[in-house]
Amino acid sequence: MNATRILGALLPALALAACLLPAAGSAQTDPAVVGQWAKLANLSIVPIHTHLLPDGKVFMWGGTVAAYSQADGNTQILWDPANPSAGTPAAKIGYDAFCTGHSFLPDGSLLVMGGHISDEVGLPNASRYFPATNTWTAAPDMNAGRWYGTATTLPNGDALVVSGEISHADGVNLLPQVYQTATNTWRDLTGAQLWQALYPMMFVAPNGKVIEVGPSTQTRYLDTSGTGAWTWIGERMAVWRDSGSAVMYDAGKILIVGGQDPPTSSAEVLDLNAATPAWKPTGSMKTLRRHLDATLLPDGTVLATGGTSGSGFEDLTKPVMAPELWNPSTGVWTTLAPATVPRMYHSTALLLPDGRVLSSGGNGHTEVEVFSPPYLFKGPRPVISSAPTAVAYGQRFAVQAASAAPIAKVTLIRLGSVTHSFDQNQRMNVLTFAAASGGVEVTAPANANLAPPGHYMLFVVDANGIPSVASVVQLGGTASPPPPAPAPALTSLSPNSTTAGSPGFTLTVDGTGFGATSRVRWNGVERVTTLVSATRLTATVLAADVSAAGTAQVTVANGETVSGALAFTVTAPTQSAPRLSVTRAGTASTRGTVTSQPAGISCGNTCTATFAGSSPTTVVLTATANGNAIFAGWTGQCSGTAKTCTLTMDANKSVTATFNRK
Repeated sequence: MNATRILGALLPALALAACLLPAAGSAQTDPAVVGQWAKLANLSIVPIHTHLLPDGKVFMWGGTVAAYSQADGNTQILWDPANPSAGTPAAKIGYDAFCTGHSFLPDGSLLVMGGHISDEVGLPNASRYFPATNTWTAAPDMNAGRWYGTATTLPNGDALVVSGEISHADGVNLLPQVYQTATNTWRDLTGAQLWQALYPMMFVAPNGKVIEVGPSTQTRYLDTSGTGAWTWIGERMAVWRDSGSAVMYDAGKILIVGGQDPPTSSAEVLDLNAATPAWKPTGSMKTLRRHLDATLLPDGTVLATGGTSGSGFEDLTKPVMAPELWNPSTGVWTTLAPATVPRMYHSTALLLPDGRVLSSGGNGHTEVEVFSPPYLFKGPRPVISSAPTAVAYGQRFAVQAASAAPIAKVTLIRLGSVTHSFDQNQRMNVLTFAAASGGVEVTAPANANLAPPGHYMLFVVDANGIPSVASVVQLGGTASPPPPAPAPALTSLSPNSTTAGSPGFTLTVDGTGFGATSRVRWNGVERVTTLVSATRLTATVLAADVSAAGTAQVTVANGETVSGALAFTVTAPTQSAPRLSVTRAGTASTRGTVTSQPAGISCGNTCTATFAGSSPTTVVLTATANGNAIFAGWTGQCSGTAKTCTLTMDANKSVTATFNRK
């Protein structure tokens, strides 16, 4: 913007802005509900461009007008969140880098393009900053100047630059260009020349193209192959969002919020994974805002900070002090604790690896504040003890992490590079993971369309929404086919037998070589498996698995690698042999005997016997009268007066033999 116009508005308002009390926010003061602000040491500059480096430090510079930057865009500093200070001098870029565009390249270097000659007159310069050596390397000039241009890292590691003002006479730079990292050259997209708004909001989409989502209402894809081509998608539902902000809060999912004059509180979302992507409304903020910053948080929420609610380019009398938090699951914004420093035009917000948000800059403000979101006050944090420093696309990798609550989410957030309400580098991926011994086994994004190569913060988030401190990982390259999983070996089953017809149960399998992908198989069919440790699994055995007698083969599979088998025995239920009971009755009961064939009954001495066999046994009873007794007949399950009775012993049976006197 015109410096004279800004200064004219700024000078009479600075006194008022300096003494403003925090705007009314939530009456709630519990930091576990509304978070907490902390003011740190003042900086030596007013940062307008801030970047999170792979080592966790923040790289900053200001602008050309001393009244709101304290130094020009050729004064770069490093700021360490672990030891906050005024900042230490860094290597200078060699020209005024105010109003540049920038994005991180795969090696961690920062590409900076454009620059400031005067308001709305841009430099054609391009440079790369190498954090490890604190050095700059000049790249070839672009086709023309760019003031307020945007840089976007592409899936192949190159960088797209678009828009930016050349001069008052020449207007906006219409030619998109691609910086080719490997050759340090520019490729012109002559087939895609187009007028775009300044600082357009651009993201790499899941289809590999780059999508423009704002501030214009036009939504379109840019294919950067060949000479380039634009494809129109549609229009956003709401207003022109100049000085609004946008984030990609998951792969292919975009939130755009605020902006416009007069300011708006509305927000919209776009899902590029849908068959026909279209903008949809989401919840509106509680407060009107322009000149706000939207920052991705590791739990998947989005923090909106700063801005002004007043009409005009920048109403310094109406700063918005209280941030708001957007929940993508509900679309609802929640008001949080108010800041103490107004942040409007030229302010920045940047996610730090410890989960706090750095808030800095804005007209004349050297004060640094950090915001601790509510999740930092909800309980003990998960702790990552080890993670790889580099991973390839599609790679499965182990993250050793201790957590009081179960780990519920693993996220990647690209290192931030922010200016003028838009972070040209940040984006989030929610990763697939499985529990593993000592932590989790995580799968990296499948390809570079979902996550362009470069450095990301890796967070684990527990079931209470509490994130770990991040580990920084470099993503790039193609994963080699994973080595075969180690062959598991089984040593014992508990239990190792049951009776047919028993209910289902939990089987404990002990052995070696178990991991997150291990699955117990029952006769070759996987059963629901829980990893207890590298030497123990449990599995759910169904009642149907033990409905019949026999032997089941239990194995464990690690992917395609399968262990040897242990036998599980299902025995037939034990059945009691049928019992035959004989009773003697009558006036001469003691003078008769009853015997059986096969033997077993010899009554009066043995009047009860069992008869077992693989099939029902046939038993013949014989009644014999002695002395002056006569056999009078059978009752019960024998009948008649014949001296013999034949029974089939398929159940318990009872017989009475009657003996009377002659």
